[in-house]
Amino acid sequence: MPTNDSIRSQITSQLIHAIESGVKPWRRPWTTSKNAGRAANVVSKHPYSGINPLLLELHRMEHGFSSKWYGTYRQWEQLHCQVMKRPENVEKGQWGAKIVFYKPMTKTVIDPATGDETEDQFYVMRQWSVFCADQVEGAEAFRVKEDEPVSVPDFEPADSLITASGADLRHQGDRAFYNRLSDYIVVPPRHRFDPLGAYYETVLHELGHWSEVRLDWDHQQHGYAMGELVAEMAASFLATELGVPQGESLENHASYLKSWLKEMKNDPAYIFKASTQASKVADYLLAFTKHEVAAA
Repeated sequence: MPTNDSIRSQITSQLIHAIESGVKPWRRPWTTSKNAGRAANVVSKHPYSGINPLLLELHRMEHGFSSKWYGTYRQWEQLHCQVMKRPENVEKGQWGAKIVFYKPMTKTVIDPATGDETEDQFYVMRQWSVFCADQVEGAEAFRVKEDEPVSVPDFEPADSLITASGADLRHQGDRAFYNRLSDYIVVPPRHRFDPLGAYYETVLHELGHWSEVRLDWDHQQHGYAMGELVAEMAASFLATELGVPQGESLENHASYLKSWLKEMKNDPAYIFKASTQASKVADYLLAFTKHEVAAA
């Protein structure tokens, strides 16, 4: 059975190869379809978190899938659907997308001094295969239709989240940054951004930094590069959820990518830590308007 370290190493190698090939697996092209966006489970309707959104995006890119809905073989069966047979041109074991989850385990620990027994809990990483609606018969209702009309972007959900967060957002100058000491965000005026979606991506990125202290995440401990990667991925996750068109992020400079790749090669757990925190940031910020979404 694969160990936690071997699973991390295998997944990290997969992501390194994708990034070195020019693919950023946390970024998703924009679409207005209700069945597109951040990968989610078809039964629970909850978005996947941690490293899994990146793995599922790579799976969609590899096979040309567009639906956001994924489920296990049994989950699709429960919905009276059937996973299609693996095509001959797809290698065995590559038809489904492998995601990871942590299974809680316990072991008995004996104190050598007293002889007392205690239960120690730890987590073992496991992999599971899930399938996209695009590779499932009978799942037409969960797919993106080719003839769906493309509408004008609606930035109201993003505006609502930004307002609801209560963040001190100041429009001035020609730089975007978060001032940790005084706890405020600065971005250039909206009219300076073309396309307009870049404005919202920038604000969401800075909100990622704004969330750090609120989520007890030590920016200095984890390093500047990881902080930028977390904010980059969180902004992408949020843009997908809120319907903001994604372009080329302002943070996708070669120097950042080079730094991220170096860290990933040195530490297989690096991308796991970053993606897990990015998911927490996205969920934290989305919670500000969660009640509005639930009522819609």
